[in-house]
Amino acid sequence: MALGSNLDDPAARVAEAFGHLGRLPGCRLAGQSRCWSSTPLGPVEQPSFVNAVAGLLTQQGPLELLQALKAIEVHMGRQQPVIRWGPRRIDLDLLLLGSEQLATPDLTLPHPGLPVRDFVLYPLSELAPELWVPGLGRVKHLAAGVENRGLMALGE
Repeated sequence: MALGSNLDDPAARVAEAFGHLGRLPGCRLAGQSRCWSSTPLGPVEQPSFVNAVAGLLTQQGPLELLQALKAIEVHMGRQQPVIRWGPRRIDLDLLLLGSEQLATPDLTLPHPGLPVRDFVLYPLSELAPELWVPGLGRVKHLAAGVENRGLMALGE
């Protein structure tokens, strides 16, 4: 799971989201990365993001888990419509689910942005460097192949 926020005390929003993830039915929060500060993608001028990743053990299927993530976003005040790569109170993305490879109109697994985003790969490498991403390779190798665009670990 990738978590991100750049509005309304982003570090607190990410911490709140970790709490919600840990309370999902049929899930257990197995790990979480530190928070990282990142430069926003996209053309909209906006504050820096706070990003992190979470590892969940789950009995839910991919579409069921995606629905649960969207429900957390709504509960936490995510507004619609969302500007692509624009500011947001919370953003939760399902990155991968075991060895599942999926391409539906609602969900692609592994997440298509995973292999190119420093703000996902650096925290994920911290949490699970040996994790195999189906069709792409180990997280540590993917992280070594992306440029750091100014990403900084918080709390150091």
